[in-house]
Amino acid sequence: MLWKLLLRSQPCRLCSSRKMLPAPKHRPFLAAFTYTTNHQPNKENQRTVEKLHQFSVDIRKIRRLKGWVLLEDETYVEEIANILQQLGASETAVASILERCPEAIVCSPTAVNSQRELWQSVCKSEEELVKLIEQFPESFFTVKDPENRKLNVQFFQELGLKNVVISRFLTTAPSIFNNPVEKNKQVIRVLQESYLNLGSSETNMKVWLLKLLSQNPFILLNSPAAIKETLEFLQEQGFTDSEILQLLSKLKGFLFQLGPKSIQNSISFSKNAFKCTDHDLKQLVLKCPALLYYSVPVLEERIQGLLKEGISIAQIRETPMVLELTPQIVQYRIRKLNSLGYRVKDGHLASLNGTKKEFEANFGKIQAKKGRPLFNPVAPLHVDE
Repeated sequence: MLWKLLLRSQPCRLCSSRKMLPAPKHRPFLAAFTYTTNHQPNKENQRTVEKLHQFSVDIRKIRRLKGWVLLEDETYVEEIANILQQLGASETAVASILERCPEAIVCSPTAVNSQRELWQSVCKSEEELVKLIEQFPESFFTVKDPENRKLNVQFFQELGLKNVVISRFLTTAPSIFNNPVEKNKQVIRVLQESYLNLGSSETNMKVWLLKLLSQNPFILLNSPAAIKETLEFLQEQGFTDSEILQLLSKLKGFLFQLGPKSIQNSISFSKNAFKCTDHDLKQLVLKCPALLYYSVPVLEERIQGLLKEGISIAQIRETPMVLELTPQIVQYRIRKLNSLGYRVKDGHLASLNGTKKEFEANFGKIQAKKGRPLFNPVAPLHVDE
């Protein structure tokens, strides 16, 4: 997915620094805490096992998934469990958290308390914080540069992002807090300047920026140079400033996560597939910005899927938004419409479009229309006497 990243700088863990022995090859990134094992290889720390048992933790799950934590000389089972309980976590919740994120027990209680304070600053209550930790324990118990994360939280608050949005970032997009705060500020400045240079107002820019970050915080992982390069490329393709603003709004910033080369490949493929001029293709893109976003293999698969259903290229050109649907969704919707005697290949594709909710509503209308009687059964009958 688009949300993959490379962490380049040396992480500062919540765990205390200790000498590290070679780690198992398939141990995930999160598990790369600094640790040492007992002098006797593969011998579990019985104190750790006993403490985990006291908190009703299923040791078998830990052994199966991340057994290395049980080999640690120094662990903080009781301390971490107490911190969670002080927040209001139940015994069941504590056990679940430690089973799903055993690395928590090798984290420094001091660092965990600092993390708790940061997360509490954007949570409405301790109850909400516990729920977030239960859902995303790995995000809570892994940190890189606590002070930098704090500065990033303050920066997002200054931008006008609501705490509920920032708390969502902490759980589902923690990588953006790994960026130095100055880098995030630089990306934001470029986005602001670019939007204003395209002819928007200061007020609209602020609304757009907050919405953009809320929908796609990973835009902050792009470099300022890449953002400028993409905008310049779109201008070279003949898109006006207002059209670029339209594309930016519809694509929610994902456009910046594509390079000009990728966009050019998609444009060239679409132009050839639809046998259209540059002007016609631009109109298609404005109707369906996904033509820029989807890779050539994805576009090819979706067009071929529609053709197999008897739909023509002309129909697709008329309603290009149908390309936003996967072949599986298209097949399902066509079968449902066919069950009513509605032949999509003989008509307009608009009936296929939309979200699941929109399609079901449209399907219901077609179904009601098909079942409607030719006369009104409740209307009075006018019979000559």
